[in-house]
Amino acid sequence: MRYPETRRGDVVDRYGSTSIADPYRWLEDLDSPEVAAWVAAQNAVTFAHLETLPHRERLQQRLTELWDYPRTTLPVVENGRLFYAKNSGLQRQSPLYVRTGVFDPPSLVIDPNLFSPDGSISLAQYAPSPDARLIVYAIAEGGADWETLRIRNVLTGEDLGDVISWVRFSELAWTHDSKGFFYSRYPQPPAGKVLEAALSNQAIYYHRLGSPQSADVLIYQRQDHPSWIVNATVSEDGRYVFIRTYRGADHNNQLHFINLGSPGHPNVTAPIKPIVETIDAEYTPIGNYQTRVYLRSDKDAPNRRIIAIDLEDPHPNNWKVVIAEQPHAIENAALAGGRIVVHSLVDVQSRIQVFSLEGGEGGVVPLPGVGGVTDLYGRADQFDVWFTFSSPLAPPTVYRYDLEGRTRMSFEAPQPPIDASQFETRAMFAISKDGTRVPFFMTSRKGLRPDGQNPTMLYGYGGFSISVLPFYRSDVPAWLELGGVFVTVNLRGGAEYGEAWHKAGYLEHKQNVFDECIAVAEHLVKAGYTSAARLGIMGGSNGGLLVGAVMEQRPDLFAVAMPAVGVMDMLRYDQFTGGKLWATEYGSSADPRHFAFLIKYSPLHNVRAGTCYPATLVTTADHDDRVVPSHSFKFTAAMQAAQACERPVLIRVETRGSHGYRPTDRLIAERADQWAFAAAHLGAAPLP
Repeated sequence: MRYPETRRGDVVDRYGSTSIADPYRWLEDLDSPEVAAWVAAQNAVTFAHLETLPHRERLQQRLTELWDYPRTTLPVVENGRLFYAKNSGLQRQSPLYVRTGVFDPPSLVIDPNLFSPDGSISLAQYAPSPDARLIVYAIAEGGADWETLRIRNVLTGEDLGDVISWVRFSELAWTHDSKGFFYSRYPQPPAGKVLEAALSNQAIYYHRLGSPQSADVLIYQRQDHPSWIVNATVSEDGRYVFIRTYRGADHNNQLHFINLGSPGHPNVTAPIKPIVETIDAEYTPIGNYQTRVYLRSDKDAPNRRIIAIDLEDPHPNNWKVVIAEQPHAIENAALAGGRIVVHSLVDVQSRIQVFSLEGGEGGVVPLPGVGGVTDLYGRADQFDVWFTFSSPLAPPTVYRYDLEGRTRMSFEAPQPPIDASQFETRAMFAISKDGTRVPFFMTSRKGLRPDGQNPTMLYGYGGFSISVLPFYRSDVPAWLELGGVFVTVNLRGGAEYGEAWHKAGYLEHKQNVFDECIAVAEHLVKAGYTSAARLGIMGGSNGGLLVGAVMEQRPDLFAVAMPAVGVMDMLRYDQFTGGKLWATEYGSSADPRHFAFLIKYSPLHNVRAGTCYPATLVTTADHDDRVVPSHSFKFTAAMQAAQACERPVLIRVETRGSHGYRPTDRLIAERADQWAFAAAHLGAAPLP
């Protein structure tokens, strides 16, 4: 395959006594006409190849069918009203609705499809006011992390004149007089560097309705640690503001609070008082009853526990363990109807338990089957617990569980868009290099023959204490219908088995993550489910890093690799946007100890000329301001120069897209291209 010529520069960096060449440094200049021309030329080659693939058109049709069903998100309840998003099927974005009660008809509040003709401006988040008359919502250009806040009157559908800019990584928390809210923002970035400039000096502000942003009250910032993250939430009863401070992208945080006094007349400038000023563990408030606040914490409990602190005397000597650490990791928790509801993972399968406020066991919430709970929500003043449940063969469904009546009912349940009876999911384990038992889930047609001929796609993440639950993807049934097998692997670095599982896969232990992924791949081949000629690997963001590292360490084990929006340059990732936040997970090349292990697996720096790598389709987006696209640009250039066989190395750059956002039509197109590429290079049969 003939690739566009990529100029090599002569940039060399010094890391201690080591010199590292960076010949494609010029691809980091995202506003450069030369980079734009390179992207256009690469896209032209990529799309020319994709257009030749026999499965592409039929996959696009089938994915459109698979996406075309109504689906809703978990409601947020304020003043008895339910706010939730619902997509009729193929809408580019999901409009926001409100109901006055569970069984009342919905009313449209915000239709983000009207923001832009092509769906590129997204509705990023929202928060209704406590009186349910207003809603603050965030819009994002191209789905980028930068957000602009506006306020809408729920009854009239009209926006107020308030506009709040440069919001990022922020909670939105109203005071209970419904006259203002707390949010977090950064200073305006340099002109022309909005999507790539390193972030610094986030601060919490309070915005009072009707006033300009310049009049917003500065509540809290950490000028002594400009890269730290600060966020504010308001307790359900409106009495307290909880301020969490993070030094990076992990869960460890400091915790402070403000006593607002009367919820109806809050004093937002009241003194800030400490609860926890160390930053060695997680302290996440899940709710309060009067002065007693309940926290999810992994302090001295890697699987997490629930503790209670009296805000009138928050000294650690007075903390009370309400729910002790259990053998299975707590994923999340909520207060509802005078009870504590806990979601934990048992070998990566969800379980919901109910406890009293003193920790007494109160039973188990029955789930619809074996799968994962992705959202959990409750209110102290209501007996309803809301959660979203899905499995690899069942789309996400919202459920409401009545704690008093012990009854469960679905909320606008989707009609399954597939006949799941012809498929099955099996929970399995492989043994890693160091003897660790690694869980994975394999979904395929029933009666799968272990003849080594099944095209198989392996998906993984393995980082940032994020659990990969057995989940539904609207595109995967099309792959199954091709005779494909889809495998999700639960790697260390995640939180599936608590914080110890996370720490065994970060910093100098990151190689464990790659070893485990390789172990699962080898298990699949040895058991005859597939072969190296029929095996692919995919993942995004930190999962893109996983793909890049594994395909380089074992190019013989995979025939296809599809890294999406990946972190590929481990020596310079912390020079852009929020990259410094990830140093708690990866380390930084500025530290000689960290450089020593980063250079060993950094995908950009471990491309070896003369190697036959898997057929590779890199995907990224030009508005990705989390993992800037130059990671993918540089990696692709290096791979194209090194590839020693006929397998293609291509990059697909989405325009006006971001790290995780695509309008529905563009998402379908991108997924169809990925699966068509996989099908062609893994030998899948055509769709019927």
